[in-house]
Amino acid sequence: MKKQISHLMLATLSVGLFFSSCKKTETVAADAITEFQVQSDDQARFTNETDAAVNDANAAIENLGGSYAGESPLSPQLPFTCDASVTVDTANNSKTITITYSGANCFGNRTRTGVVVISFAPDFRWIRQGASYTVAFQNLKITRKSDGKYITINGSKTIKNVSGGKLRNLATRLSSIVHEVTSSAMSVTFDDGTMRNWQIAKRRTFTYNNGIVISVTGISALGGGIAEWGINRFDKSFTSAIIEPLVVKQSCDFRLVSGQIKHTGPVVTTITTFGLDATGVPVSVCPGGAFYYKVVWTGANGNAFTHIAAY
Repeated sequence: MKKQISHLMLATLSVGLFFSSCKKTETVAADAITEFQVQSDDQARFTNETDAAVNDANAAIENLGGSYAGESPLSPQLPFTCDASVTVDTANNSKTITITYSGANCFGNRTRTGVVVISFAPDFRWIRQGASYTVAFQNLKITRKSDGKYITINGSKTIKNVSGGKLRNLATRLSSIVHEVTSSAMSVTFDDGTMRNWQIAKRRTFTYNNGIVISVTGISALGGGIAEWGINRFDKSFTSAIIEPLVVKQSCDFRLVSGQIKHTGPVVTTITTFGLDATGVPVSVCPGGAFYYKVVWTGANGNAFTHIAAY
């Protein structure tokens, strides 16, 4: 059975690490700034796209229902996206849902090709506390339309329903829904041919307040709120820690409204704060225009610099 896959009613979380116009400033070495720009871009794209695929997987699980989910398909279903189709195979002991990305330019800014396979045990019931499934990425290639640059993702993630419950019922629940997303070996190949393995450990907490509210934190055993870590394309280690939860609100068109991330590398450490106005002050209402983020980073010489930009 083949159906066009729907997106989950959640915007892809943008960690906002990328900024496009960071210039050499005072005594900060140009090569360090260039390296940070590239790593920030890589990190943002990897995070956004792997989160987007997990959102697609959640949508497939909740929309299609059936015996593997312990209930009937969702009706009406969540909105469809034009660049993917889904095939469900529950006839064998190995239960799978396969998402195939067609390369259609649905969103105007990027295309996706490749396959994501969701697999789960025969007795899988997503509504149960502790239920989990695996999302395997098979050559998921994302190409940015503005410059033709791409990344290709392989590897697998485990999605665990820590609390139990389904997002479709969130508005009537008296408690939150909590998912954990973990991976010990996600492979990302960059457009220059370099390949690296990254690791992930996140908690996504869903509540309802005039719409869905998502709060994302890092839960790595490394501590300090680290959500992602690994080796960048320059063969240097990094960590990305969520030091204030990243909050996305449906009432603000599923936009990232607040949060703070610390990105640590061997040369540069940055703190990025979200949900600001153009002067760098936190905003309390959803703006009609852009939110802004502020990046503060420290160079090898100890000097601190600031950059504010829209997102």
